Amino acid sequence: MKPESRKPVEISSKRRPARVEALAALPLFFPLEGRKVVLAGGTEAAAWKAELLAAAGAEVHVYADRLDEVFEALFARGSVKGAFVHHQRLWSPECLAGAVLAVADANTEGEAQAFYCAAKTAGIPVNIIDNPKFCGFQFGSIVNRSPVVIGISTNGVAPILGQAIRRKIETLLPNALQDWAALAGRLRARVLSTLEAGAERRRFWERFCDLAFSSKPVQAAPTELEALFDKCGTPQAGRVTLVGAGPGDAEHLTLKAMRALQSADVILFDDLVDDSVLELARREAKRLLVGKRGGRESCRQEDINDMMVTLARQGKHVVRLKSGDPMIFGRAGEELERLEREGIAASVVPGITAASAMAAELGISLTHRDHAQSVRFVTGHSRKGDLPETVDWRGLADPVTTTVFYMGGRMAGRISARLIAQGRKPDTPVRVTTSVSRDMSRTWSGVLSELEDGVGSLPSDEPVLIAIGEVFSNRRMREECRSFPIAHPPGAAMAGRPQ
Repeated sequence: MKPESRKPVEISSKRRPARVEALAALPLFFPLEGRKVVLAGGTEAAAWKAELLAAAGAEVHVYADRLDEVFEALFARGSVKGAFVHHQRLWSPECLAGAVLAVADANTEGEAQAFYCAAKTAGIPVNIIDNPKFCGFQFGSIVNRSPVVIGISTNGVAPILGQAIRRKIETLLPNALQDWAALAGRLRARVLSTLEAGAERRRFWERFCDLAFSSKPVQAAPTELEALFDKCGTPQAGRVTLVGAGPGDAEHLTLKAMRALQSADVILFDDLVDDSVLELARREAKRLLVGKRGGRESCRQEDINDMMVTLARQGKHVVRLKSGDPMIFGRAGEELERLEREGIAASVVPGITAASAMAAELGISLTHRDHAQSVRFVTGHSRKGDLPETVDWRGLADPVTTTVFYMGGRMAGRISARLIAQGRKPDTPVRVTTSVSRDMSRTWSGVLSELEDGVGSLPSDEPVLIAIGEVFSNRRMREECRSFPIAHPPGAAMAGRPQ
């Protein structure tokens, strides 16, 4: 019995929680250029804070009867932007007059409390270095591509984690980004005066950002920027991007997929796309659930095709977001053919397919040279809902081939019987995994003759991946993994909800 069709469903905020979850602290960016900051203490830790404050343009008044040699070297070198004023004496409440921030490296609890109270009385935000209970604000880790500045805070509870996050972000941002950001500031007035508010300006800045992340130097940009102004000032043709969302965990997304989601006007997504992936999309993007799920009520493919065409003709960037890789059992061929007939520009962003993610989770090579010289990805059912008859079943029975069946849960018994009838040994090792890469993922391990019962022991309403071959021949692993959930490392799946 064929599942009923349904219409696309727009996902509204009523179905999802608020976009902004609870914040440990409000991140703010505080201009300091030409403003007075008081810093009490002449230690090395105080020197680092003085250098940071002066780099933001502050006039840092340092109160200390003695300076650490690091501090003395800093004074001798000077600041890249601000200035230092050394007062060779201890601080007093009067020195806080006119200051906008107060920072101290206190030797004792009493000194920390006295400085904190004096700053509070003066109405000045205060920070006692490495003493959170006397801090009205905290310094976070910083990624500096000024004028692009990224602050990272763990609210004082895990500073080492903050530093690790900073290092991760540092590797993603090209050093030339600060030059591109400065150029954006110089172009802002021209964009406001020559391009219409709304879609034209957004298109310009999206393409500008593509250039900024292309690793091209700013000096090579003038010709391309002029072309951007010309293109964005004329009506924009719509386009469609087929994007692979990966098997579930948002951390499997490619950078190119992220950029597509961030530039989308409309996102047509399938049931299997995880909420954490949608959370990374542009907030203003319209989200339409066009669920396609085996054996369930689904949108007709013809309706999805019609919708892509209609939206693209309205000048929108449509992202067709598919679980896994769009070019593997994702009906991408039909969608691309329709878009080509309609003259609509289309591109594809590949994603990690479920079989690759499963192999990575299990730590098993699908083409381990001791066991398999080829791997085959096979659909578990035909258009008619039966076993696909056009598949070379005799070839799938090859003992040195790893075969992975997608969407084969309901056909497990028939797959097993057909392969055994074609000569595959009944004791061929098998791994079955549901909801690959997600927190609810479970796996069963056994042999081909037990496949139907093995699939039956797993959740019936989750997507199933059936992997068959000698690469799964570790018997100890098979015994340990029968119907057990796959252990995901902490943080492997992103928490959160779609916006």
